Amino acid sequence: MHHKIPYHIADAKESNDELRPRAFEKNESFMDSRSFFNCSPSDTEVFTPIDPLVHKPITISQFFRTKLRWMTLGGQYDWTEKKYPNVDHPAFPEDIANFIRGLFPEMNPEAAIVNVYSPGNTLSLHRDVSEESDHGLVSISLGCDGIFIVGIEEMGNNRAKSLVIRLRSGDAVYMSGPSRYAWHGIPLIVPNTCPDWLEAWPARESDVKTAERMETQNHEAWRGWMANKRINLNVRQMKDHRPCPV
Repeated sequence: MHHKIPYHIADAKESNDELRPRAFEKNESFMDSRSFFNCSPSDTEVFTPIDPLVHKPITISQFFRTKLRWMTLGGQYDWTEKKYPNVDHPAFPEDIANFIRGLFPEMNPEAAIVNVYSPGNTLSLHRDVSEESDHGLVSISLGCDGIFIVGIEEMGNNRAKSLVIRLRSGDAVYMSGPSRYAWHGIPLIVPNTCPDWLEAWPARESDVKTAERMETQNHEAWRGWMANKRINLNVRQMKDHRPCPV
C-alpha cells in the first residue's frame, strides 16, 4: 500500500489527524458513510502518498478507475512473509460469510481477496498454499467475463491436466480435493461483456429519480464504472481450528 487510505470515514469528523483528507471535509454526508462512491469523482488529492518522494497524490477517480486492484476481507495476509500473521484478525463480514456457507457449507469463510480487474489486467499462475486448511477455495465472479486457467500435475508421468474456463458474471468456482492446490490464473479479461443490468453500478435507476442527497448524486456521477470491470471474490478458510458451522 503506497497511499494513506481513510477506511473508517465516520471517525474522520472527530479527528484532527493529518490523514484526514481535505475532500472529505467538504462533504459531511460522505463523512458518515462507509462507501467511497459517496465521494464525488471530481474531488482531488483524496489519498496522500506514504512517501511523497516516490509516489504522487492520487484522486478518488484515479484510485477507482485505474489504481484499485485488490483488497482484503477478514484475515490479513502478510505479502512479504507469505503467511497469515499469528495475530487477531478483523472479523470476516457476516453477510458474505452466511452467503458463502449457504453455497459451500463444508468450509468456514475466514479470509478473502477481492480482485478488481480492467481489460488488460492479468493474474499470473500461482497456487494458494499459505492456509493451514485443506478446505476448498471459493471464487465468485461479477462483471466482465474472465478467462480462467487451472491445472494440476499428474503424479508419476510428468504431465499436467489443465482446463480453460470462461467465467461469466455470477459464476462460482469451488476448488477442492486435488484442485485445492492447483495452479491457476487469469490471462484475459474480455472487454464489454458486463451484463446490462450491472453496467450502471454503483448508480441505480432510483438515483436518477431521487438524486436529491449528495450521496445519490455522486453515485450517479460514477454511473458506468462497472461496465468494464471484473470483480472476483476469493474466499478461503485459514486454519482447521474449529468445525465448520452447519
